[in-house]
Amino acid sequence: MAKRASKISEDAGETDRVEGFAHPRETFHLAGQGEALARAARALRGGKPPQGWLIGGPPGVGKATLAYRIARYVLKFGASAEGPADLEVPANDPVAIQIAAKSHSGLLVLKRGVNRDTGRMMTVLGVDEIRRLAGFFGLTSGAGGWRVAIIDTADEMNDAAANALLKALEEPPPRAMLLLIANAPGRLLPTIRSRCQRLLLRPLSPGDLDAELVRHLPELAPDERAALERLAGGSLGLALQIAGGDGLTIAREADRLIDSAAHPDIAALSALADRVTRMKDGLETYGEFLVLSLAERIRARARLDAPGLKPWLEAWEKLRQRYAQAAGLHLEPRQTILSSARALDEAARLAPLPRTDA
Repeated sequence: MAKRASKISEDAGETDRVEGFAHPRETFHLAGQGEALARAARALRGGKPPQGWLIGGPPGVGKATLAYRIARYVLKFGASAEGPADLEVPANDPVAIQIAAKSHSGLLVLKRGVNRDTGRMMTVLGVDEIRRLAGFFGLTSGAGGWRVAIIDTADEMNDAAANALLKALEEPPPRAMLLLIANAPGRLLPTIRSRCQRLLLRPLSPGDLDAELVRHLPELAPDERAALERLAGGSLGLALQIAGGDGLTIAREADRLIDSAAHPDIAALSALADRVTRMKDGLETYGEFLVLSLAERIRARARLDAPGLKPWLEAWEKLRQRYAQAAGLHLEPRQTILSSARALDEAARLAPLPRTDA
C-alpha cells in the first residue's frame, strides 16, 4: 500500500518529492504526457535535438519526471535511435541507478539552495548556482561525452542568474543539453525562451488522473478519488499532497458547507473552526478548497445554462477576497467560517446549486 503524504519534504534537495512517493529521478512511469514525450523522442532519436529544452506546465503534472527520462536516455544512448522509442531506460540500468543515487558525473541538477544563516530554502535560484554550468560543461562524461543539466525550476531565477543562463545558451558546447523546468515559462526572459524548444505539459485528463490515483493510492474509495480529482485540477502531485494529513478531510468540509448552504449547521461549523485553528495554515487551506469547490459548482451550473448564477458569482467573489486576506490579516477562523456560511446561505435562498454527488 502506498504511503500517504502530508507535505512536500523540507529537505533542500528534495523539495519536489511528495513524502512517501518516489522522487522524479526515481520515477519511470510518465502519465498522460504522450504528446510531449513523442516530440522529445523524435528530436533525440533523429540525432538533432535542441541544446535547450523548456519543459513547462502546472506543478505536479510530470515536468521533472520527463526531464529525468530525457536525461537518462541521453546519458545512455546519446542523440541516437539506439534506444527505445519511448525513451525508457530500465531502472536496473547502471545509468538509471547512478542518476537515482545522484552520482552520475554527466548530470548536473541546479535548484534553490539553503540559506546557511537561517537554514531555510532560498526564495530564488541564484547566480552562483547557474555559474556552475561553465565548469560542468567543460567536463567529458556520459554516452559519447554527453552532459546534461537540469534547472528546476528556471522561473525561480533572479535577474543575475537569468543573464548567466542566457550566456550559456548563447555559447553552448557540443554534446551538451539544458533542460529547463518551469511552472510559469512566461516569467523567463524572452531571449531565453527563444533559444529553447518548448515541451508543454498539460493537466492530466480525468481518466489518466483517476488511473494514477488507483495505482498510487489503491485504498481510496471511489468518492474519495472523485473529490481529489476535482480539487487537484489535473495535477497528480497536488492530488497526492491533498490525500495526506487533513487535506481531504478539510476539502470534504468545504463541500459540505456548500451542500448545506441553505441550512447551515452552526454547531458543526464551530467544531470545524476549532479543528482548522489547530492546523498549520488551516484557515488558508480551508479557504482554498472552499473557493475551488464553489467555482466548480458554478461552472457546472453554467454548462447547464441554468439561471441564478449572479448570486453565486457574488458569493464566490466575497469568499475569494475574504480568504485571500486570511493569512496576511490573521483572521479569526470561527468568524471567517461563519461569515462564509452566511454568504452561501444568502445565495442558496435565491438559487440552489447542484450537489457534488448529484
